[in-house]
Amino acid sequence: MNPSSVIRPFRAIFGQKPALVVRAPGRINLIGEHTDYNEGLVMPAAIDKAVWFAVSPRTDRQIHLHALDYMDTWIGQFAEITPSDQVWPNYLLGPINELLRAGHRIQGVNVVFAGDIPVGAGLSSSAALESGLLFALNEIYKLGRTLPELAQMAKRAENDFVGMQCGIMDMYASLMGKADHVLQLDCRDLSCAYFPLKLSDYTLLLLDSTVKHALVDSEYNTRRSECGQVIAALSAVLPGIKSLREANMDMLEEVKPNLTETLYGRGRFVIEENERVLRTQKALNQGDLATVGQQMHETHIGLSQSYQVSCPEMDFLVETAMSQPGVLGARMMGGGFGGCTLNLVPKTEADAFAQNMAAAYLEGCRKRLKAYPVSLCDGVSAQ
Repeated sequence: MNPSSVIRPFRAIFGQKPALVVRAPGRINLIGEHTDYNEGLVMPAAIDKAVWFAVSPRTDRQIHLHALDYMDTWIGQFAEITPSDQVWPNYLLGPINELLRAGHRIQGVNVVFAGDIPVGAGLSSSAALESGLLFALNEIYKLGRTLPELAQMAKRAENDFVGMQCGIMDMYASLMGKADHVLQLDCRDLSCAYFPLKLSDYTLLLLDSTVKHALVDSEYNTRRSECGQVIAALSAVLPGIKSLREANMDMLEEVKPNLTETLYGRGRFVIEENERVLRTQKALNQGDLATVGQQMHETHIGLSQSYQVSCPEMDFLVETAMSQPGVLGARMMGGGFGGCTLNLVPKTEADAFAQNMAAAYLEGCRKRLKAYPVSLCDGVSAQ
C-alpha cells in the first residue's frame, strides 16, 4: 500500500485532500509473550505491514469514519461516544474518547483508513488503528503528547472502551518501532532500549494459520485473572510482591502448595519468559541467532504446555517448522488459539520452507497456509 490508497478515496468522499496521511505499522514480537500485562519484559518490533490513514479536522463536532477494507462507514457526534455494535469503529472511537477524557479540545474529524495487516493473525491491527489515529489527532490539533503518552492512551482505549485487557506492548511497538531493530520494553516502568536484529543469511517469515478460535479474547482475559491469583498467593506469603515481574522460581516453589496445577503453570511461564527475554538480549548483542531461535522455540513450548494458549494447528506448524532444514526457531505469536507463527529461517531456504509448510499443513490440518515475509521498520509516522 501507499499514501494514494487512502488519499484518492478521501478526496472522493470529502471533496478535498486530507490534512495528514499517517502510516501505523503492525508488529511482531520476537519474544516476551503474555508478560506485558504482568509488568514484565517484551521484545517487539514494528513491521512493514500497516494501516494507512487520511485525516482532516472538522469544526462541527462530528466524527466521520470510513473503513475501506470493510466498505463500511460510521458517523456520529462527539457528544455521544459509546461503543458501536459494528465493532471496528470502537478501535477509533476509544482513542477519541481518551483524548476527550484528558481534556483536549477536538472539534471533529474525518477519517479514511485501509491496511495490509492481516486481521486476526496476531499482528496487532487493532493497536495500529488506535495508535495511528491518536498520532494523527495529536499532530493535527497540536496536542503536544509524546509517543509514550500516546501508547498509554491507546492501551486505556482498548482496555476501557473496547474491553480487551491487553498490555501496552502492541501500542508501544507500533509507535516506537525502529527499522532493523527490536525494542526491549520494560512494562513496569516503560523504559526501553533498542537492539539491532542482524539477520545476515536468515529472514523472518510469518506463517498465517488462518485460524482464529472464538475463545481468544475471553481466554486472554482469563489468563490475566489467573496471573492475578498467582500474585495474590505470592503476596500472602511474601508481602510486597505486586506483580509476577518481582517473582522468581524459588518464590513460586514456596507457594506451590497453595496453587492449583493450572495456576502454577501460569506463574512458571511468565517468570521463565522474562528470563528468556534477557537471554535473547544477550544473544542479540553477541550476534548469536542460534540462541535466539532456541529461546523462541522454548517460548512456544511454554505457551502450549504451561500457559495453554496454543491450539493443535499452531503446535503442528511449530513442530513441523523445527524439522525443516536450517530453521533456527519457530513459535506461535500473539494472544493465542490461532494467528501466525514466527519463523527464523535461512534466506536461501525461505521459498522452499514456505512451500513445504503449506503442503504439510494442508495434509495434516486440512487448511491452507499463508506466508508473509516481514522486515522491521520505523514506527508510526506522517507521510
